Amino acid sequence: MALPGLRGTDHVGFTVPDLEQAHRFFTEILGCDYVYSLPGITRDDDWMREHLNVAPGTAATAIRFYRLGHGANFEVFEYRSPDQRQAMPANSDVGGHHLAFYVDDIDAAVRYLRDNGIRVLGEPTVSQNASAGQRWVYFLSPWGMQFELVSFPNGKAYEKGAPVLLWHPGNPAA
Repeated sequence: MALPGLRGTDHVGFTVPDLEQAHRFFTEILGCDYVYSLPGITRDDDWMREHLNVAPGTAATAIRFYRLGHGANFEVFEYRSPDQRQAMPANSDVGGHHLAFYVDDIDAAVRYLRDNGIRVLGEPTVSQNASAGQRWVYFLSPWGMQFELVSFPNGKAYEKGAPVLLWHPGNPAA
């Protein structure tokens, strides 16, 4: 059984504290294409809780959409809410997350990020076991959101004889 008609991921949505700062990061640092904006959402009734699972009195003050290469689109929100938490969750927290980007040359990408004042966490790590052949490193957006760079130009160990391969942005049709 599978969800009828499911084709794949359309977009990833996340909330940022300052949409103008995020816009600069996505377009100027990552190279996303800005696509369009939607007006904010403010409702006095129970619509926000019913449709978005947020507290009454919450306002989505701004919403923008971006495209980056051959991957999912990004829907980026700026919210104001009476019960809003400002701290970014750690990877180990429930709801913790990161967004990973495939790059052809991880060393060049790390130099680029550092040259542009982006905090990179350590040096690229060599993966082992099923992910052997891959290198990865985390970095933080200006507001502290976790991102990752991955690169495996010669594939990963699991691919030899695997009946299903993970989707690869370098070969999106496969």
